[in-house]
Amino acid sequence: MTPSLNADLHCHSVVSDGTLTPEALAQRARSNGVELWALTDHDEVGGQQRAAAAALALGLPYLTGVEISVTFIGQTIHIVGLGFDPEHPALKRGLERTRGGRSQRAIEMSQDLARVGIHGAYDGALKYAGNHALISRTHFARFLVESGVCRETNDVFRKYLTEGKPGYVEHRWAGLKDAVNWIRDAGGVAVIAHPARYKFSATEEFALFSEFSKHGGQAVEVVTGSHTAAEYVNYAAMATEFGLAASRGSDFHSPDESHTDLGTLPPLPEHLTPVWELLTGRIQTVQ
Repeated sequence: MTPSLNADLHCHSVVSDGTLTPEALAQRARSNGVELWALTDHDEVGGQQRAAAAALALGLPYLTGVEISVTFIGQTIHIVGLGFDPEHPALKRGLERTRGGRSQRAIEMSQDLARVGIHGAYDGALKYAGNHALISRTHFARFLVESGVCRETNDVFRKYLTEGKPGYVEHRWAGLKDAVNWIRDAGGVAVIAHPARYKFSATEEFALFSEFSKHGGQAVEVVTGSHTAAEYVNYAAMATEFGLAASRGSDFHSPDESHTDLGTLPPLPEHLTPVWELLTGRIQTVQ
């Protein structure tokens, strides 16, 4: 498998905050020419068996995946895990603890929105959450669009649900070391997701990459739906500097909301080590 492989190793289903089932995502990935796929729902592996079965039925090679919410230097970041055992006890316990605070946080978000005249947000968001234990800002955003407060979900995050705006409630997620260890202990590879999205200074970003590498993290998303062409170059250089493999994923959530569809990203830069080269023994294929 080469760097030019059309791998899409980051997307979400109704099991977390996507709008398509694992089966529909597998079909969409296959139709779009994806050659290696992973479903990476937030803090949840409940869709893995369905995703793998659907992918293999279509002849699409599959890697297990998850996206873990982490608090680092006061910010929420995401660490993707690939190629792990989804039944590993330590990983399952860790993800359960990470999910645990979402319901109370959602209630507090709804209360804060009510203070600026937006009522019924909790029940409204819950309608969009296929898994109520994973209610998130994305579900609130869909309610705000449905109720006419904003025109589209991207507009929501400019006006609400982010730090300093109505509806934002801070939540402490897993620690970076814990998340990396859960993934590694379950036999997988840890990946820094979409690093350009984080509002870190250069010093803080260096600290993230340093600590991630020190704890055993092995890869970074270089080509992803929220990165620009210039950011591909920047994070390719960071991958080289820290000796990390490179990953690639659309971060697809919905046909109506995502600007980057499954399988439509440019290839990884040729000089990088693709993350799938570290996972050849973990890729599921039809025998």
